[in-house]
Parts: sequence; C-alpha cells; structure tokens
Amino acid sequence: MTRCTVLSLEQALSLPYATLRFAQLGWRVIRVEATPGGDGLPGDPNRYIGARVLDDDRRSYFIAPNVGKEAIALNLKDARGQQLLQRLIERLDVDVFCCNTVPARYASLGIAPGLLRERFPRLIWGGISAQGPQVPDAPGYDPVIQAMSGFMEVTGPSDGPPTLTGIPVIDLKAGDELYANVLLALLERAESGAGREIHVSMLQAAASWLITVLPLLDFDCRPDEITRVGNEHRKFIPTNVYPVRDGFVYLAIGSDVQWRRLTALPMFAAVGNDVRRTNEGRHAEREAIHRDIAAVTRRHSGEETLAALRSATIPATRILDIRQVRELAPLRERLTLTTLPDGRAVRMPPMAVDRPGASRSLPPPPKYGQHTPTVLAEAGLDGDEIEVLYGAGVVA
Repeated sequence: MTRCTVLSLEQALSLPYATLRFAQLGWRVIRVEATPGGDGLPGDPNRYIGARVLDDDRRSYFIAPNVGKEAIALNLKDARGQQLLQRLIERLDVDVFCCNTVPARYASLGIAPGLLRERFPRLIWGGISAQGPQVPDAPGYDPVIQAMSGFMEVTGPSDGPPTLTGIPVIDLKAGDELYANVLLALLERAESGAGREIHVSMLQAAASWLITVLPLLDFDCRPDEITRVGNEHRKFIPTNVYPVRDGFVYLAIGSDVQWRRLTALPMFAAVGNDVRRTNEGRHAEREAIHRDIAAVTRRHSGEETLAALRSATIPATRILDIRQVRELAPLRERLTLTTLPDGRAVRMPPMAVDRPGASRSLPPPPKYGQHTPTVLAEAGLDGDEIEVLYGAGVVA
C-alpha cells in the first residue's frame, strides 16, 4: 500500500489509537495539538497521565498509542493558524485529516469538513465524536458512552451494580471504525479521484456491537436475557468461571456435542442427566449445573482439570493476568516495541493482524510540539517566518 500522510488533530485515546494503526502501516502521522492557553498544561491531557517514565509530557499512559508519530502545535483559534493548517495540507500532500474534537467546534477552528474538502477535494476527512454531528456539543468519554450504550447494563454480576469493562472498549472500537473507513475511502478515491468525509459516532459504533442482545427485544425476551449475568454466557450452558484448588479456570460449552464429551469424562460423569442433554434443558437447570461443576473442579488442581478438558477438546483456560498474557507463545514474538532515549525497551501490544514487512519497532512518541519547526520548514516557511509565528503564539 502507498505510504500516506495523516494530519490528525488528536487527543485522549480514540483517535490516537486509530492513527497508531496508520503508523504501524508505515504511514506518516503528524499529530496536531493546541498551543498553550489558560492555566492548563499544554497539548493533549493524556501526555500528563501516569508515571514519569520518559519526561513530564510523555508519561506512561501516553507512550503506547503515540509511538511512531510527529507532533506540532498550532493555534487554530487564530485565523493565521487555520491558514497554516491549510498550507500544511497542501504542501505536505496530506491524504487524511482527522480530529476528535466536539463537532460544535469544527467551524470555529477552521476544520469543518465542507470547508477543507471544498479546497482539497481529494482529502479524506474523518472525525470521531460522542454522538456524531447531530449532537455537536456532547463530549466523547468512554465510560459515559459505556453507560449510555447499554454496555454497563450487561456487564458485571447479576446481583451487583452495572460495571465498566476492564479496558476502554468504545474508545478502541471508534478508533478501529475510523481506521477501517479511511482505508475504504482510499479504495474509493483510487477509483473516483474524490475524497470523502467520515463521521464516527462513538455511541453508534458501540451500539453496533449489541448484536447478541438488542434484537432480542423484538422476540419478547425475558428480562434476564438482556442484563448482567456475571461470567456466564446468556445462551450457552455451561460457560462460566469455576474454582479449582489453586485458583480458577474458565470453561465454555458451546454445543450439545461438547456437553456429551464433557460428561463422558470420569471426572464430570456425575454432572450429566437426561434433562441436561440439550442446551434448552441445561437452561432449565443452569444454577444446579454451575453448582455441580464447581463441586467437581474445586477437588482438583487447575492443571488436572485442564488436562481432562483438553483430552475431550473442551475450550477451557486458566484466567491469566496481564504479565502472563505478555508471555504467551503466540504473542511474545509479535509484541511491538519502542526504545526510549535512555535505552529502555518498552513492549507494547501486537499489531491486530500480521502484515508482511511491517516494522514491529517504532520510534518513541514525540514531545509536545517537537516537530513544529521542521514541519513548518517542510511547508516552505523560512526561519524568520517561523520565528514570527512563534512570537505571535500561532505555533508552539
């Protein structure tokens, strides 16, 4: 694939995660941040979250989503900053402009899709926001959208409160949707010569994942089919966490064939009966089944239990912590890396899908405004012009 150039007015996680995926393809990604203003710290607030592993504006939470990028700071509240943005799009032959600010600010910042695409018809314009341009003032915070989209209602124990997922899945889902739609837009542009605008609503993207619960409303479902069930599966019985002598295992039965294989094991023979031969019958006795299986597993070690389940080709695993996940053989050699200026190597998540020739090592994330002078020079500004822009607060 041709190496593209992405100019991204980004902060937080949803859009930086999308542009990380572009950087992993070997594309050029230039992140745009605001110039200092007010009493807050300059640039992306995520720069200042976590431990000071590198320096004050590149803390631990900021590192992984922003490796392999450049960084400039522009004052887009100033008409000169908006003109400069357009100059960068033109002179750097930018393929993709994207942002994750609230849509209500598009016009005042000079980044409205109609404005930019009128001047640059081949430009692909992409925005991530909480609920799309139809709700222009809504802030896009992952936990709020998890609560609004039903994710919290279906997560957690049945006798406990609605619960957030352990990772910011809606931020990441929105980033993946922008990434995928930009690739589709590039394919379309190769045929038509024209760019397009892309609006990713975090709420809509999240709701697209409600495929196992939302349609049930039209089937007169029981209330317990669309609410929290803890570690169980709502439909396939038994699927749950079970205690063993040295911890817990997760066991998942996805068919009646697997159930027959499970109950054919001497260890689990007492769990079977005629009613439980079908998944429908197991639904009627789900609580008793969970108790019966737990009574068996807690008498054995995790390895003894898993060895028996493996012999019957039953999907099961120990519940791994993040350190153990990092050491899994299928992942260990696929982790991506960055090397900090002091020589420390930082292991990061793998690419979502292997790509031949892709580099698994990316440069560390940029400091705030690190590349402002070099990028402006690349756009044709001389040293005196750049100094004037610095002095006027148009760049930082």
